[in-house]
Amino acid sequence: MTVGTARHGDLRIAYEVDGPPGGRPLLLVMGLGLQMLFWPADFRELLVDRGFRVARLDNRDVGLSTHLTGLGVPPLSAFVRRRWAGGYRIADMAADAVAVLDDLGWQSAHVVGVSLGGMIAQTVAGRYPARVRTLTSMSSTPSPRIGRPHPRTWPVLLSRPAPTREIAAQHIVDVFRVIGSPAYPHEEDWLREVGAQSFDRAHDPDGIRRQLAAIVSSGDRRPMLRRVRVPALVVHGDADLLVRPAGGRATAAAIRGARLVTYRGMGHDLPTALRPAIADEITRLSDRWQPDA
Repeated sequence: MTVGTARHGDLRIAYEVDGPPGGRPLLLVMGLGLQMLFWPADFRELLVDRGFRVARLDNRDVGLSTHLTGLGVPPLSAFVRRRWAGGYRIADMAADAVAVLDDLGWQSAHVVGVSLGGMIAQTVAGRYPARVRTLTSMSSTPSPRIGRPHPRTWPVLLSRPAPTREIAAQHIVDVFRVIGSPAYPHEEDWLREVGAQSFDRAHDPDGIRRQLAAIVSSGDRRPMLRRVRVPALVVHGDADLLVRPAGGRATAAAIRGARLVTYRGMGHDLPTALRPAIADEITRLSDRWQPDA
């Protein structure tokens, strides 16, 4: 495993890489408030076994990347008005991802994002088309107004920040009991362990709120996505309560030629049983990339 830090202006973006140097470059982008640790090791191994060199990063405001504490906490008005004066946007987070590609020396890569990471991946494809070989958007949406969270998710998502390592670890378990896949077992021991590790690396509830403000302030990406010409895959669960299936359908409808794959009983997570199938879909998509296109 290779560990690195990319620079984007004054920001440092932490990343790690798995797989052989000669593998097809693939960048994984994680979702709201979650560190790179939440990409399961067996899923990364499935991708490496299929010939990829797999990089994953900590988005700004989580993990070992720069935390923008100087921006403070977005006020409630930022969420009501969908505007955060002085804050950052998803486009800024997309530029962070491109900085990782630069640091790795990758002129282009297959880009895979989940949830907020899917929004970032969409934006990389729209704003930096030459840097993206293929786009995979999972459990995501092109607009904060499409596929809004089910009210059942609100109590756990709006709970107070965890004050201790143990409570933080249990909170992750509680969250995925609500938003995870109802048709598949939840890996609660793994979730608890990764939740504890995340608390040890960097516990920053204000950073999560800044990321959320970036989501609601970034508007509708569909006009940009209509210009995307790279091969695209959209993966969604029909039981996703956090980003409901309308988000996946809207993403696929906005991208010319995109393939929409919907899994029955899948929620807002990556069930163990579905990981080989999803890795196969990403691999088949990568085969469509034409270097001279």
